[in-house]
Amino acid sequence: MTREHWLSFDESSADFTVLRSLLICFAVCFAVWHVVTNLLINEPPIWQNAIHFGGFAFLASIIFPAKIFGRSSLALDVIYGLVVALSACWVVAAESRIYEDTLAITGQSWQFNVIDWVAGLVLILAAFDFSRRVSGWVIPVLIVVAISYILFLGEYLPGVFRTASLPLDDILFRTIYNDEGLFGILANISSSNIALFMIFGGFLVVSGASDFVIEISKVVAGRIRGGAAFVAVLSSALTGTISGSAVANTASTGVITIPLMKASGFRGRFAAGIEAAASTGGQLMPPIMGAGAFVMASYTSIPYATIVAVSVIPAFLYFLSVAFVVRIEAVKHRVGEGVDMSISRAKIYAGGLTFVIPLGVMIYLLMAGVTPSFAASGSIGVLISASWISWIIGQVVGSRDMQSNVMNIKRICEACLFGVRGGILTAILMVSIGVINNAIVTSGIGNGFSLMIAQWSQGSLVIAILLIALASLVLGMGLPVTAAYIIMAILCAPALAGILADTVIVQQLMIGLTDPAQASLFMLVDSPLVAKVAIGMTEQEAWSLVAALPFEVAMTLRPVLVDVESLTAFLLIAHLIIFWLSQDSNVTPPVCLAAFTAAGIAKSPPMATGFQAWRAAKGLYIVPLLFAYTPLITGSIDEMLRLGLFSLFGIYAINAMISRFAEGPLAVWHWPLLMGGAVLCFIPLHWLMNLIGAISVSLVIFLTHKQNQFFDPSSIP
Repeated sequence: MTREHWLSFDESSADFTVLRSLLICFAVCFAVWHVVTNLLINEPPIWQNAIHFGGFAFLASIIFPAKIFGRSSLALDVIYGLVVALSACWVVAAESRIYEDTLAITGQSWQFNVIDWVAGLVLILAAFDFSRRVSGWVIPVLIVVAISYILFLGEYLPGVFRTASLPLDDILFRTIYNDEGLFGILANISSSNIALFMIFGGFLVVSGASDFVIEISKVVAGRIRGGAAFVAVLSSALTGTISGSAVANTASTGVITIPLMKASGFRGRFAAGIEAAASTGGQLMPPIMGAGAFVMASYTSIPYATIVAVSVIPAFLYFLSVAFVVRIEAVKHRVGEGVDMSISRAKIYAGGLTFVIPLGVMIYLLMAGVTPSFAASGSIGVLISASWISWIIGQVVGSRDMQSNVMNIKRICEACLFGVRGGILTAILMVSIGVINNAIVTSGIGNGFSLMIAQWSQGSLVIAILLIALASLVLGMGLPVTAAYIIMAILCAPALAGILADTVIVQQLMIGLTDPAQASLFMLVDSPLVAKVAIGMTEQEAWSLVAALPFEVAMTLRPVLVDVESLTAFLLIAHLIIFWLSQDSNVTPPVCLAAFTAAGIAKSPPMATGFQAWRAAKGLYIVPLLFAYTPLITGSIDEMLRLGLFSLFGIYAINAMISRFAEGPLAVWHWPLLMGGAVLCFIPLHWLMNLIGAISVSLVIFLTHKQNQFFDPSSIP
């Protein structure tokens, strides 16, 4: 038995020792500290981040033991965890002294004493070691490469990737104290936001919210063909937005939904694939979106409420695309009926108050503009109060179910343990990635990477998106999606936002720049097309001129020729595209952890399940293209609704063509209607074309539905 069960109240375990009891007390107090420090204690952020990392590092040292020659030592792990925690506190306490002792204006090196050196190096070693323990070798390798790059490797690289080497003491100082370093922006996101939402998720689970989600999903989808699979889609959408992990979501809801789907006739690999695809979409679902919305808000300085608001329609598009796959499969194989989908009203009443009210309060607070940390903490308090209200009502009406989930002291501690246990991986990785982030910012390699993408894509959005999708897939094979998104956003978001901004510059070049000051900026470009800047040129010529812009000139031109509001919108679009594409590693072979987790529950072939999940999750690729080529993010409410509505017809058509089946088998002449209809539905904001496309797809649906009564599903191989 692993030590992970130590963070639980499983008293049946034989090793319910004093150490385990102390560990549970520490974890509960640590969870409470996260709430208190974000509400009441006005401590410096670097202190909060250091304590946050030190506490989780101590827990990780015990829960994820080191293996030395195949054996682990609890005593060494405890001592190691304490040393790391003390080192974090030491370097933060030493910050003022180091600044006072350093005469930066004379160029003198940072004045570290022996203990400073030891503590700093211990922290970097801990970032390397703990990230390896919780997530494998990808992050540790990147940490080594990042430090080597700014220490000595960069001066040997060619072109834009060449950078000057820095002395070791300078690197250590920047890694620890920079805003992009260990205890900087990423650590602050983790300590102020993500940890609190993990704890809130623990309270939801312990209060019986999971049962409520399953039962309410049965109410909505249980009476239609394929209802068990629709239950999986709905329940995963509701729970995944809070859990922030497709794998955890699959494991928690999949144990209920996958057997339900198999019992209703769905193939094991299909049931597991649908659960994995739906669980992956949970991180795209507002209002919380896992951890992505917090990271995005911090990096773009775009209000959290704005990010959540523009993500609503895309999330519905994704989940409806998965639902279309379910519908086609159910009709094609005539499965999805005959399963007992009886509803437990007691579970709905018991979990309703502790799910609907706290989540509603959270959404209201987030939309009202309060900090996410206050919203999460307030929602935890509301949930505890709601559970007692439910208990009182249960006493009055005589319902044992409504009395069973009251958040007493033991349940509160259990919820804290659940949240802390779920937060270990994210906290360790968010802090550890700070080492990589600092190297990227310090060296300026992000600009070089952006230039490389711009050169390879030649200004083409499609090629740029394909490059990012490929890179995120490879990176996501060894990283949780939040970590993959952060790294890809740091490297690729500026390039993608720049390509989007160039479309505006091209439009201006086509009509000519009347402002001499703006036109003169192009004089630095060695191209005969510069002579046409003031009088206008063709679209192809404009793109050729923009492609010829040196990277530094392009960075100067964009803020001058493109207004701030548009630049902000392009930055948001770039981050959303990267965030969506970073999810694909959960469901795309050869490494797709959510699909493999679901396959284990369904006892289906892992790789076949992965391909099924990838087919069901094709919205991960369609919706980012809509971000790039339509005003799905930047348009008015009316425009976004129109785009979303007609896109549904196009997405259904794509699913039907992939399955070679709609409401019935496709005839040869149905294919042109579906292909043409899909293309016309995706033309942005063109009423006539969109209506023709929707009618074409609807016609195929109607005709195949009529033919389906004569179809023999046994003829399908």
